[in-house]
Amino acid sequence: MKHSIHFAILFTLLVTGSLKAQQNSQPSSGSSSTSVAPAMHTMTPQEAALTRGDIQMARKEYSQAVAEYKIALQGSAKDALLLNKMGIAYQQLGDLNNAERSYKKAMKADKKFASAVNNLGTLEYQRKRYGRSIHYYKEALKRDEQTATVYSNLGYAYYGNKQYPEAMGAFGKALALDPDVFTKKGGVGAILQQRSAPDPGLFNFLLAKFYAKMGDAEHAAHYLKLSRDYGYKDFRTAEKDPEFAAVIKDPRVQEVLQVPSYLDPNQKPVAN
Repeated sequence: MKHSIHFAILFTLLVTGSLKAQQNSQPSSGSSSTSVAPAMHTMTPQEAALTRGDIQMARKEYSQAVAEYKIALQGSAKDALLLNKMGIAYQQLGDLNNAERSYKKAMKADKKFASAVNNLGTLEYQRKRYGRSIHYYKEALKRDEQTATVYSNLGYAYYGNKQYPEAMGAFGKALALDPDVFTKKGGVGAILQQRSAPDPGLFNFLLAKFYAKMGDAEHAAHYLKLSRDYGYKDFRTAEKDPEFAAVIKDPRVQEVLQVPSYLDPNQKPVAN
């Protein structure tokens, strides 16, 4: 009899324990068990259009990107980042009026958004309105003073406006923030960087002088060579320019200066 009672008690405990184990192994309705896969997010038509637009921007298919961004804007008419992307796409197409409208809408949507202000500066630079360009770059720096790209752009605008000392000062600040600011290569991002300048021969000579003052012979020689190759007739004045003194004896600089006579724009023709 005692054995039967003990067996019954043991059986009951085993069954009860098994049931509890099964219950514990099943996640409750409020549980965050990792065994349940999270629900997949389904993109809205606007989100899908934004993704397609970004892909087409990367492919330089700017007209298609504009079309997709217009769809995306139907659900985010005041999205500063999206409006800025639209402006860049228009600017890449050469449609500066629509680019300007998009940038200004982005600036209105987010008054602290420096990229759109900078990009409006690049647009004015493209129009050769260098004074207005300088204004926008300074406004962008009020919003974000740690962006090397904006300082670089400001230097180009000062140069375009023939304010050469100010240009070199802005380039110095750009290099202090990012030593590779002039050599980086990349696609179109949220912030545009100016890459071309009027009178590139003079421009590169000034950059060479800037690096020479820093004692950077490698970059001084590089930009001096570009100055020469762009046809700047006074590039050899570097030989007597005191601002080149720190690097003038460097073999790389001397190699640029010792050009063959048929490449030297200052070489006078020999009389027969």
